[in-house]
Amino acid sequence: MGKYIYFTEDQKQRANSVDLVEFLKMQGETLIASGREKRLQSNHSITVRGNEWFDHATKEGGLAIDFVQNFYGQTFPDAVTMLLKGEQGVPYSKAKEREESRKPFELPPHNNDMRRLFAYLIKHRLIDSDVISFFAKEKLIYESKEPSADKAKEYHNAIFVGYDEKGIARHAHKRGLYTEGNGYKGNIDSSNPCYSFHYIGNSDRIYVFEAPIDLLSFITIHKNSDWKKHSYIALCGLSEQSLLKTLESNPELLHVVLCLDHDSAGIEASEKIIDLISEKDISIRQFQSVYKDWNEDLKAAQGLTAIPAEEHPQHLLKSELCKEIFLLINEIESMNLQHNDGDKALLKAQTKNEYQAEAMKMASAVFLCLALNEYKQLDKKLTAEEIILDLSDQFRAYQNRGRWDPSLSDVSRIFSSINRTGGIITETEKVNIAKGYQKVAFELLKSTIKLVIAEQKQMQTTALRMA
Repeated sequence: MGKYIYFTEDQKQRANSVDLVEFLKMQGETLIASGREKRLQSNHSITVRGNEWFDHATKEGGLAIDFVQNFYGQTFPDAVTMLLKGEQGVPYSKAKEREESRKPFELPPHNNDMRRLFAYLIKHRLIDSDVISFFAKEKLIYESKEPSADKAKEYHNAIFVGYDEKGIARHAHKRGLYTEGNGYKGNIDSSNPCYSFHYIGNSDRIYVFEAPIDLLSFITIHKNSDWKKHSYIALCGLSEQSLLKTLESNPELLHVVLCLDHDSAGIEASEKIIDLISEKDISIRQFQSVYKDWNEDLKAAQGLTAIPAEEHPQHLLKSELCKEIFLLINEIESMNLQHNDGDKALLKAQTKNEYQAEAMKMASAVFLCLALNEYKQLDKKLTAEEIILDLSDQFRAYQNRGRWDPSLSDVSRIFSSINRTGGIITETEKVNIAKGYQKVAFELLKSTIKLVIAEQKQMQTTALRMA
């Protein structure tokens, strides 16, 4: 929709007021209950409530229009049009006004026994009974008995409790014990995110999981490895707050092992946590499950069908693009490229047409060649393989959000800041120029990935509309 579209202030307001839960369901997205909010199954770091959204990985949020701009790669007019179902169409339902009535944190009432909890965790989740008994004795797990809305029935849930440094319950994660349909799961209202479900051992190692079930599954798999000496924490989501608080309160913990889900959301959260922890004097590494999560690995070990792991689409695309850029470098490396060749390549990369992604890849290769030329003059033996590997290692999917074209504009600003003039320049200046070229190539790679992903999403949206 390249033409200019005029929207009244009322239309913009109505578009921004669209209930994102209804909108996302109409786009074919699956949503998971998460307290008062809904979490995207395709990206667990994103929660929506009414017309508001929040990305817990990047700490960014907003309303309906910028959600569609960021996660469907739409321009502002296209986002408004999409939310209004056409320029003159009927909008999706308006989000209800949020009632802010935050009640104090309170644990659900205990059931007299834990028969249902043990049955569910052992029979349906395959958790070892001794592991469950240990956490139950530590008062970290119990079975609740709660009245339903009509008070004619009662609900039984598994409650995973998180305590603060003084042993006071501050957090609780609830998991329905019913095996038919999608059981409820989510954090209890007013839970303090700094104190999620955890156990502290006496070693210097802590294992980190998304959900309590994954934590218990991992211990079951490694039951014979003296597991009690180590520490374990379930983030009960993807926020890093509870891990950071635990590390702060337990300075003896010097080794973090990330065991988050083997899917897009888990990969992004792991990237972010690694970047945060790397700033501290603490070692950190990833330990991924073979299947989607550790409970699926436990199922597979018992010969049951397990949900497969999911690689991040941006990382898959990055690997493919890096290979293609490497081949382009080999083709043009001997062409004695100059600074103004980068200007020409960037101009082609900014020209919007069906070949734009190809032009952006070529521009990235040109700038990497320019960087290699600078390093040669510095007598640094840097190969094309090494410069591509460095490009790949820098990439973080959680940092590559939003629309691709604004970030492409950033590339021009980075390029214009490279002071490559005639005359004699110092070694330090040459190093900075080479790094500047690498930065341009990296930003072009990121923009290319976002462009291709946006095109794929647009194709999917079009297919859903036509279905």
